[in-house]
Amino acid sequence: MDTLTIIKVGGKIVEEPETLSQLLSDFSKIQGLKILVHGGGRAATKLAEKLGVETQMVNGKRITNKEMLDVVTMVYGGLVNKNIVAQLQSRGINALGLTGADMGSICSHKRPIKDIDYGFVGDVERVKGKQISALLELGILPVFAPLTFDTQGNILNTNADTVAGEIAKEMAKFYNVTLVFCFEKKGVLADVNDENSVNGTYLNGKRILKAKANYGDELYLVGLRIIIGKTFIAVNNPDNSVTVSLEKHYQSPFIPKDDFEEDDDYQNT
Repeated sequence: MDTLTIIKVGGKIVEEPETLSQLLSDFSKIQGLKILVHGGGRAATKLAEKLGVETQMVNGKRITNKEMLDVVTMVYGGLVNKNIVAQLQSRGINALGLTGADMGSICSHKRPIKDIDYGFVGDVERVKGKQISALLELGILPVFAPLTFDTQGNILNTNADTVAGEIAKEMAKFYNVTLVFCFEKKGVLADVNDENSVNGTYLNGKRILKAKANYGDELYLVGLRIIIGKTFIAVNNPDNSVTVSLEKHYQSPFIPKDDFEEDDDYQNT
């Protein structure tokens, strides 16, 4: 099987010119097939403020009403996505900006109302791996914005980490997949509220998590903490990167077993 590298990036990394330029330069040097998934929550919050749209967050999760949905669609699917695509094209990479609605590539359902109504937020149901694979085989590099759609024709705001994980899980049917999360925290945190409770470290100045996705594995992200299936083991590598892998009989010391919850549009994505 061919190798496919999926990179998820968000926060200041995609929103500040210098860090984005460095990331894309590094990304362009990765050999083989690749996909980029991005966030852009801070940019959405800034534009919402300019437009007079109130940003509502509950436990770090964005409430997406109709007005906010318009904002995130403009920012994620437009401003951030096309800026990344243009910069990749300038580096000789044939990039194509996509949302989950394009080619029907990522279908979701609107999150049911429980204690909180998150509005137009999507929980992923399926990813069309064959369509994405067809683009890759044509030499096209997909750049996915964290937007999906439902069968009623609605755009849905969807956590970028979830999008990356679901794409990785599906594409592992066709390729040997490596999934890398680049973010601003120092590494895997034992306590999400303690910036210094680091179990992971740096790789070339970037905070990176690498996860091997196998077909059938469940891949979720809670905030900035990864769950693969129900348990995972995080290992500090000699090069200061962190590999996160499924271990059937390993109880994670980083995430309590009862600390699983559905993820959503976190401010830091």
